[in-house]
Amino acid sequence: MSELEDFLLERKLISKSDLEKVKHVQNETGQPLCSALRHSSVLQGSALANAIAEFYEIPIISSEEWPVTPLFSGKFSNAFLRDSKVFPIADTEDGLLLAMADPSNTYASNAVGMAINKPIIPKIASAEDIDAAIERSMRDQDQGDGMVETVPSDDMAEDVEHLRDIALGTPVVRLVNQLLQDAVHSRATDIHIEPFNGRLAIRMRVDGMLRDVRSPPAHMGKAVVSRLKILSGLNIAERRLPQDGRARIKIDGRPLDLRVATMPAIHGETMVIRLLDNVRRALDLSKLGFCDKDEEVLLKCLSSSHGLIIVTGPTGSGKTTTLATALSLLNESHRKILTVEDPIEYELDGINQTQTKPSIGLSFATVLRSFLRHDPDVIMVGEMRDNETAGIGVHAALTGHLVLTTLHTNTAAGAVTRLLDMGVDAYLLASSLRCVIGQRLVRLVCQDCSETYNGTPDFPQKILDEAGLSPKAKQKLQRAKGCDRCFGTGYSDRVVISEVLDVNEDIRALIQPGVAAGQIEQIARENGMTTMLSDGLQKCLDGLTTPEEINRVALDM
Repeated sequence: MSELEDFLLERKLISKSDLEKVKHVQNETGQPLCSALRHSSVLQGSALANAIAEFYEIPIISSEEWPVTPLFSGKFSNAFLRDSKVFPIADTEDGLLLAMADPSNTYASNAVGMAINKPIIPKIASAEDIDAAIERSMRDQDQGDGMVETVPSDDMAEDVEHLRDIALGTPVVRLVNQLLQDAVHSRATDIHIEPFNGRLAIRMRVDGMLRDVRSPPAHMGKAVVSRLKILSGLNIAERRLPQDGRARIKIDGRPLDLRVATMPAIHGETMVIRLLDNVRRALDLSKLGFCDKDEEVLLKCLSSSHGLIIVTGPTGSGKTTTLATALSLLNESHRKILTVEDPIEYELDGINQTQTKPSIGLSFATVLRSFLRHDPDVIMVGEMRDNETAGIGVHAALTGHLVLTTLHTNTAAGAVTRLLDMGVDAYLLASSLRCVIGQRLVRLVCQDCSETYNGTPDFPQKILDEAGLSPKAKQKLQRAKGCDRCFGTGYSDRVVISEVLDVNEDIRALIQPGVAAGQIEQIARENGMTTMLSDGLQKCLDGLTTPEEINRVALDM
């Protein structure tokens, strides 16, 4: 372990689990520690800059010290400055003051010193501030060369070829690149681009919550959307119909998959970009947040040679990640695994994955029927949307295949009644079903700014009774506050709260036409099932999240 790592742990700026994320990024990308700290999102912005400045005992550059006009214009390439995260700020008698995000990068400082034949005096700045300075410098150069960063009038923008030229122009390319880079550094999962009357709104979804970010002028909206369409292989001339596309790009040397969807609206096209970060999202069951008992049940069911395993929850509850993690555990050379998905979010090496295409008749049911002729051991169906798909999946689970799928239901017990309502025969479902996982994602409190207080969790009385807590008993709980590291939200990252319905003989006996989900849940709880609210309460008592967050996510189930 390096001295800087020891320093950060000692100051409690990062945790040991944070350090594991950083190590994973370093192993995947070969980045130095400072870059990995920023790109793994465990420490970034001013918090990272302050920590580096304190460790190396180098002063931080103040806002007044940034140069109004760029120094040594044309001497250093913008690519070098951006990749090295350095920027010259002042030429003094003693040497060149150089803003650096990582002072251990002696290659960059030596290269700058040799280029101007002067000693280097380092000063610390955040990578974001350095990128902003580079962007200002490039803008000044463009304006000096007569390049005007504007988009023509609406009439001209309607010309597709002209709009293509604008979208490929330097200012728009830079703006889109910066937008994607900011999203990665902010740990965003989605970017929403929305044109309104006279303004363009851009929002990012971080830890499940949308937040506004600085947006470009409204007249650049069409060019920004066109640039992203070009990246994802969409038709920039088609603005009347929804479109879906994919792109693979690199941000700071890291691969990033984008899933892009457009939709016509009253003031132009709206666009949502899903960021599928293959580096950050390690598929590790122990890190998803399942309690030990639920994880044990899930592993037992995954060891079965056949049967049906269902993951339930609303959109954005992490179902796909749970399934992908389960498949990664099953992904061994002696098993043939086939998946049908819409869309494919995780690319898993060694697994045959098929994307549905309803426009040509390639539906879940069509693909699933074909799968059974390819001798699979494990089948994953992205979602059971209709009775035909559900029927084929249940029959496959009865004929020697392990079938994993998802359903949109509020509770684990609700999956049983939903499949019965879809027309699946009760006796077939009772024979094939192994377990049902109900889950939600809750935000973790930021370890930098959360505070401990004594209070009573605001949960239903039956949940407190299950945990053996008196409604008047005070417990040590966490309160979210907000700081630079968590963008003022008080939360950073998310974990699962879950309930795993283990289908034993008692549950099988209940799977009959007309059975209520409440009956199944009651027996499951008597057999020891932990409900999502109970799991959430335990995570509050463990100091991982807050009662307010659990109530926001799970109380209305």
